[in-house]
Amino acid sequence: MPRPTKPRKVPRVLVLGGGTVGLYTARRLRKRLGKREAAIVVVDPRPYMTYAPFLPEAAAGSIDPRNVVAPHRRALKGVDVLQGKVSQIHHAERTVEITPEEGEPYWVTYDHLVVGLGSVARTLPIPGLAEQAIGFKNVEEAIAVRNHVLNRIEAAASTWDPELRRRMLTFVFVGGGFAGIEALAELEDIARYTVAHYKQIEQDELRFVLVEGSPRILPEVSEELGGYTLEQLRKRRIEIHLSTFLSSCVDGHIVLSNKLEFDADTVVWTAGVKANPVLQQSDLPLDQMGRVTCNAALQVVDADGTVVPDAYAAGDCAAVPDLYEPGKFCPPNAQHALRQGNHLGDNLARVLRSAEVTDYKHKNVGAVASLGMYKGVAQMFGKIKVRGFPAWVLHRTYHVFAMPTVNRKLRIMAGWTGSLLLRREVVPLGALHDPRAEFRAASVPPKPRIVEPSEKDPEIAGGTAAAKAKSAS
Repeated sequence: MPRPTKPRKVPRVLVLGGGTVGLYTARRLRKRLGKREAAIVVVDPRPYMTYAPFLPEAAAGSIDPRNVVAPHRRALKGVDVLQGKVSQIHHAERTVEITPEEGEPYWVTYDHLVVGLGSVARTLPIPGLAEQAIGFKNVEEAIAVRNHVLNRIEAAASTWDPELRRRMLTFVFVGGGFAGIEALAELEDIARYTVAHYKQIEQDELRFVLVEGSPRILPEVSEELGGYTLEQLRKRRIEIHLSTFLSSCVDGHIVLSNKLEFDADTVVWTAGVKANPVLQQSDLPLDQMGRVTCNAALQVVDADGTVVPDAYAAGDCAAVPDLYEPGKFCPPNAQHALRQGNHLGDNLARVLRSAEVTDYKHKNVGAVASLGMYKGVAQMFGKIKVRGFPAWVLHRTYHVFAMPTVNRKLRIMAGWTGSLLLRREVVPLGALHDPRAEFRAASVPPKPRIVEPSEKDPEIAGGTAAAKAKSAS
């Protein structure tokens, strides 16, 4: 394992994770400091940042999937990018092990560490879940869900078996937070729009089911808005089961804790997130939920509150105190991740210029959610409640301005304009997920044809024919 033998002329800041926290931290730090003041390196297995709030619209076809991601090479000018997974973190020795997609793992040294590794889906040991369900955490999953839903509709249009059709046209979403409600609402909206083009399928055949373990949905907004959303979803004939858990989904047979059983080809899991598990392979202090413990200045601290030198963390993988809600931590959402990234970049610039760091504090501006085309809910500044079309406009306006790079902002708005003027595209491209399947099938040599003995020997053929003729007479 390499160790720095002498101080560098230019301190190296290693940013783990190229998501919202990592990208905004690196951009802000590069803006504050010149290349002779800090060398910045970002490590991520993907070459882009995904803007998660736009995943439901990407799944519904309202936004091109390429436009909900910000390419690191374009967004991080003046920053070095390493594509690979973080395998181990040895902060005491200022080293991190990186495993590239191809090749052997290698170690990178640093002077200052930023942990922005984000989160992964929080799953449970439910029979059949790993085999049958799909998450909704990244753009690949969002597009896979879209193609799968449209493919099931396409297949059902040519299937006459009623049981099979019912299974194909049943879609189950587990989790009633923002991610689950937006994904469910957007995909239900595009599914009904799609079925309107099929004479073989009736709207009543579509069955969307929401399973939520708590007694309410959208805990991020008031009970009034949560109740309004519940009412709107039920008007759209979405089946909702509150205080209910998924017990099993083996081979697509859904069993709920309220004893309800049915079959479904589609299970989408959006029931929460957890800190990136690679943090367990580090010497950084973690809380009971596996998050890096921090103070309000986004510095890593141990159980006694002592600052760990040269280590910082933010976002979903960090337990950051919420100064506006004493005793609580900042929730894992894009609003906090974006602002924490910028604040962390500013604090690091202060540290490298021997200035004092400042505490991160942000009063929640509000929450906005899209419920399909022209539908939404919003709660601004804790008091102002907005419903329907105005909330949908607020959702799009807020998030398009939060999207990094002018290039992506313009592309998203151009896509929205196109969707308003033209029909939304509803073609399933499921083959994208295994593009070599058809080629593999074509490459398999045909089985040799079994030749009857009569075909090999003409005399046998003639004798057999004569025998058959005699027998017939």
